[in-house]
Formats: sequence, C-alpha cells, structure tokens
Amino acid sequence: MKLTLLILLFPFLIFGQKNVSANLEKYMQAQVEVNNFSGTVLVKKDGHVLLKKAYGLADYEWNIKNTVDTKFQLASVTKQFTATAILLLVEKGKLSLDDKLSKFLPDYPKGDSVTIHMLLSHSSGLAMGFKEIALSTKDQDSAYAEIKKIPYEFSPGIKSGYSNIGYYLLAKIIEKVSGEKYAVFLKKNIFEKAGMKNTGVSNNDSIVLKKAKAYYRTESGLIHNPYINWQINVGHDGVYSTVEDLALWDKALYGTDILSAQMKKLMFKPYGDENWGYGFIINPFYNHGHQLIAHDGGFFGTMTSFNRFTDDNLFVTVLSNNESFSYIISYGLSAIALGKEVELPYKHHRIEIDPNLYNQYAGKYDKITVLKIDDKLYFNDVEMELIPESKTKFFRKDNNDRTVEFIPDSAGIYNAIILTKGGVKEVIRRSK
Repeated sequence: MKLTLLILLFPFLIFGQKNVSANLEKYMQAQVEVNNFSGTVLVKKDGHVLLKKAYGLADYEWNIKNTVDTKFQLASVTKQFTATAILLLVEKGKLSLDDKLSKFLPDYPKGDSVTIHMLLSHSSGLAMGFKEIALSTKDQDSAYAEIKKIPYEFSPGIKSGYSNIGYYLLAKIIEKVSGEKYAVFLKKNIFEKAGMKNTGVSNNDSIVLKKAKAYYRTESGLIHNPYINWQINVGHDGVYSTVEDLALWDKALYGTDILSAQMKKLMFKPYGDENWGYGFIINPFYNHGHQLIAHDGGFFGTMTSFNRFTDDNLFVTVLSNNESFSYIISYGLSAIALGKEVELPYKHHRIEIDPNLYNQYAGKYDKITVLKIDDKLYFNDVEMELIPESKTKFFRKDNNDRTVEFIPDSAGIYNAIILTKGGVKEVIRRSK
C-alpha cells in the first residue's frame, strides 16, 4: 500500500520540482534580458538542484562567457570564512572570544576595550571600512598604520554597527595566532575539508584559471574595476569561489566535520540590535518569514549573495561580476523556491504626470518614508528618486527591480503601498 502510494505520488513530486525549476529559469532569463545580469546562480532544495546556470560574460573584451565553474570574488561573503577560522582557533584553545584585541595587536587604539566577540558580531564600534586604502598600493605595514588612525564610530560594545575593519583585524589575528598566512590557514582548515577545490584567497600576483573579470557601472556604462590591493583588502573580503563550491560549503555547515555543534551554535546566534551572528546575519528582513542564515557582498564590480533557509533545506546563491543586484535576485529566486508568486522583471518606462498628485502619496508607511521635494518623489532619502511609470506606480531610479505602487482605499485616500523587490510584493500600510 505504501509502495503504491509512493508510485502514485512520485510523478507529481517530479512535476512540481520541474515546474519550480522552469519558473526559476524564466525569472533569470528575464533578469538577463531586462537587467543585463552577468554571473552564476545555484538554487538547491532538499539535495536537488533546481537551477544551476551561468549567464553573461566573464571577459567583455574577449567575449568569453561565464560558466558554472567560473570563479568570482565573494566580497563580504568572505566574512563567514574568517569567522569560521576564528572559531576553529577558539576550539583548539588558541584564543578566547573574550580575549581583547590588545592581546594580539597591542598598538591598536582602544584595544583593551574590544573583544574578539565584538569584532565577530559587529559591536566593536570600529568604522565601516577603508576603501581608499584598499585601492592604494600601500604595503601592509603602512596600510595598517593608516587604518589605526580611523576613529571609532561608537564606544565598543554599546550597540551594533557593520565594520569591515573588524574583520580585517580578525584576519591579522588568525595569522598571528596560527603562525600561518590567512590564505594558507583557510585552505588547509576549511576549503580542503569541504572539498572546495575552486576556492581560494586572491592576491595581486597569482594567475587564477577561470576567474571572471569584474566591471562596475557608471552613468556612461560598464568600465573596468580599479586596482584592488589584495594584501590589504582581506578578512572582510578576498575569497573567490564558484556557486558549486559554495553549495559544498552550505552542505558542510549542516555537519560537524569543520565546525562543532557548539561552535555553530555560537556562529548562528543573533547578537545585538541588528541580528548579526559571526560572519552571517540571522533572519534578516528579507527572510520571507522562514529561518534564514545569510550574507551579501559588494565591492565595485562584485555583487554576491549567500542564503541558507535551514528549516527548508534551501540554498540560494548568486554571484555577479557586473554589479547586478545579486541580493535582490536571490530574494526573488528564494520566493519562487518557497512557492510564492513573483513578478518577472520588465522594462520600466518613465511617463510625465502632475506632480501635485505627489502630495497624496508623501508620508510614512511603517519604516518607509516617501518624500516630496521640489516636485519629485523620493524613497527614504534624496539618493533614491521614484520615477513614475503610471499615475500610481513608480520605480526606483537606483534599482528598477524595486517599485512602489500607491493604493487608494474606498474613500480614495492613499493609505497603503505595494512594495515590490525583485518581483516579490508586500503590502505596507500608512502609519497613523
């Protein structure tokens, strides 16, 4: 009886999976045709690959296409590997989460007030980053001397604030405690154990086969990435990988071959007011109401997204080399995989409408503020202009995959908006 039931159900299970795969592929094809997506994508659920495909070009000059084994810079997705390395050293008894920064880098300002835990959980008060230094040709010592001069944003431990500097310092601590180069330690203790043969840490000398060039967007179109100093831009960035290797890493995180259950519990615990774990964010706002462990990355031409819906055994990763909005695309792909309706990307065209209408739309909608300034409409601030495509629907100038539609009630008052991100719709009501 059970066997008969299984046979009857099996075709429907396969059909359902194929249907989801087809929808995922349609969505990505639209991202290519409408938004010029370039990169690779992998969606995997319950051990089955629903979509694994490459799009666009790895090299624009030579017209070389991306393939599923093309390697991409990961940007801040690197942080989870830095955090893992630190936890491995904790487990070996070589350092403690309560150790002070001054123990390892005694010359760093306020080092007695900052713990390893604070560095991992973005509660150190250290500033966001050091982009200009990362783009310079400074050597490691002079770069470190400059970074030490960057003031703290707040007193260590009082709140959360995302910091690349914190993870740059963690990479230095890994080297000091282990006695090995950051790249060597990660390769021996993480990449090789997970079977990640196409993953490594960038430098400015090595030739890496099948690594995509990166291109960033300007008003006049795509241009070459600037020089990035990979001696310095490390810990918070630096790792390159493929979607297939990242799927192996996701699989490894369900087991204990690399990190013990105790260390994973510490890594995946949300800390502070922004829900930062160690190298991950836990249940961010884009989790669709499901348990999500994730991190995104972006630096010039690189845009990346790494998403683990652990209760659903769903993994979604998107890697781009032309600044395509990977995190928004991942949001749409994960919604499709979770059975939600998603609108396909489409071409948006500006129309002219009476700006006096904007008076009815401006206001506060939960955490979103719609502003009217000089006959223009803005989303939260003047960096994000809303462009009209109908009398009630607008697309964001900075990202066409994000739209706002104003919805009238029975009295004709606009008391709600439909916010669409990557094709996923959400109704948000005006604040009273």
